[in-house]
Amino acid sequence: MSNMIQIDHLSKNFGKVKAVQDLSFRVKEGELFAFLGINGAGKSTTINIMCGQLSKDSGHILIDGHDLDKDIDFVKRELGVVFQSSVLDSALSVYDNLESRAALYGITGMEFKKRLAELAKILDFEDFVKRTVAKLSGGQRRRIDIARALFHMPKILILDEPTTGLDPQTRKTLWNVISNFRKDEKMTVFLTTHYMEEAAEADYIVIIDGGEISAKGTPLELKNTYTGDYITLYGVTEDMIKALGVTYEQIRNGYRLFVPNTRAATDLIVKHPQLFHDYEITKGKMDDVFLAVTGKTLIGGVEK
Repeated sequence: MSNMIQIDHLSKNFGKVKAVQDLSFRVKEGELFAFLGINGAGKSTTINIMCGQLSKDSGHILIDGHDLDKDIDFVKRELGVVFQSSVLDSALSVYDNLESRAALYGITGMEFKKRLAELAKILDFEDFVKRTVAKLSGGQRRRIDIARALFHMPKILILDEPTTGLDPQTRKTLWNVISNFRKDEKMTVFLTTHYMEEAAEADYIVIIDGGEISAKGTPLELKNTYTGDYITLYGVTEDMIKALGVTYEQIRNGYRLFVPNTRAATDLIVKHPQLFHDYEITKGKMDDVFLAVTGKTLIGGVEK
């Protein structure tokens, strides 16, 4: 797969604050790429530079093979961006917001109405196209934010904490839509999120801390490197667990054992088969990875 985003040695300072320091990474075509970090880690700075809204101090950025410095107009057409805070005009209707946005890309008349009908059906906002944005719920407004970003059919969709504050059903709906665009149109998705279950679905993850990359890899690679496995064991006594000589915690109906990797879990089971009648093995979660890498937990994007 070709690189849709290629960033080399990107740096940006705000006075004495080093917002981004020597950042380099690649995003492949059609990939769901997760860019993780607490607020202030450098995520939004990087996105704003990629979108041409902020100048960089040094480094090189290619978007779909085009140099950001030399072909900003091309780059802007390649990108669709859903920012953390909605950029819709609350005083205007959904229709008027999308019509003015489409006009910036030369999409007018019947072409506009056709694309509007497509997106309204996909994102399920046909019932409130004429409604004023100020009267929309948070979930409804988010659907329009995404429609706005998708109107000109970009190759790359940048989602900056797109589901923050949304109910689980709306989050699921939005992710189904995004997944379909990736599958049907090979759209590349660049995601920042503080929902680790969303990050766990990514093809590749970069964790940034203090403006620098702290870790990168597939979810499986990161879990294998930074977390262990968990064996949840049922129908045993605590004395039996203590005899195994591993770290454990008591949970409802059983015990959770901590082992360094799947091989260690297998060795334990083979050595003590009489104990392992009712059990399950799970890998560490992305929350565990993030904590191991940064020493911080990610709750609402804020360091805890």
